[in-house]
Amino acid sequence: MLATQRQHRILQELDAEGTVRVAALADVLRVSEMTVRRDIDALDAEGLLLRVHGGATRASSFSAIEPGFGAKSARETEAKQAIAAEALTLLRPGMTLLVSGGTTTHELARLLPQDLGLTVATNSLMVASALAAAADGGIRTVVLGGQRTPSEALVGPVTVHALDNLHADLCFMGVHGFDPKAGITSPNLLESEVNAAMIGASDTLAVLADATKFGTVGLAGIAPLSAVGILITDDRIRTGPANPATEDLLRQSVGELRLAPLDQTPANQTPTNRASKPPAFKGHDA
Repeated sequence: MLATQRQHRILQELDAEGTVRVAALADVLRVSEMTVRRDIDALDAEGLLLRVHGGATRASSFSAIEPGFGAKSARETEAKQAIAAEALTLLRPGMTLLVSGGTTTHELARLLPQDLGLTVATNSLMVASALAAAADGGIRTVVLGGQRTPSEALVGPVTVHALDNLHADLCFMGVHGFDPKAGITSPNLLESEVNAAMIGASDTLAVLADATKFGTVGLAGIAPLSAVGILITDDRIRTGPANPATEDLLRQSVGELRLAPLDQTPANQTPTNRASKPPAFKGHDA
């Protein structure tokens, strides 16, 4: 078994159990404990798990842990693509967008059409890079300044001050987790302040978060679920252990819930080739 295959299996075991032991993994993988330790060290270095004495635990087990962009981008890729494709249906010509940091918003940025006359303001270096890579010049891009985080977002008072002078039609926001009691959260205090300022500068908040983030609570609160105008997640919300009650709860908590199907994720989907009804934009709580 190749190292990449072993490491994928380790992450699968971790997702299922929450914690894993070196000895147990050695039996499952039929390799030495030394090999398992090397694999755990490699995954820990990528931020995909946390190495502990005798084994490993999920990186998301601690509310203040913030994995790097590279580590997060390798997770839930199919769900992120499906969510980004659904988010495209919210776009209308001439819109001004605020786009937060995050791997799902980065996926959205890669798909944004160049022919709608969009203006995008972002605090994400990766989102800005994706927009620049298109090179067609059809999207006017504004990059907000600030201090860089492990997730390649810019945060701090400089970023918040810039947002005080902006107004957007729609904010696309990636989050660390969403929870009925805690709302939408971040592991980074400064990033949560920037995200709250983004909400205040936008008519409508659209949160993009895959179903695995339900119930995850970060260190810093951003806003309650009642502040979310549109929540786009994937249809695994319907099949998890707490469902179907979870779907009903979310529909009662947010302005609109959209579930992106994981079996239909066209890579080149745009608002012009996918039929949809106009979104019912709603205001948000302060």
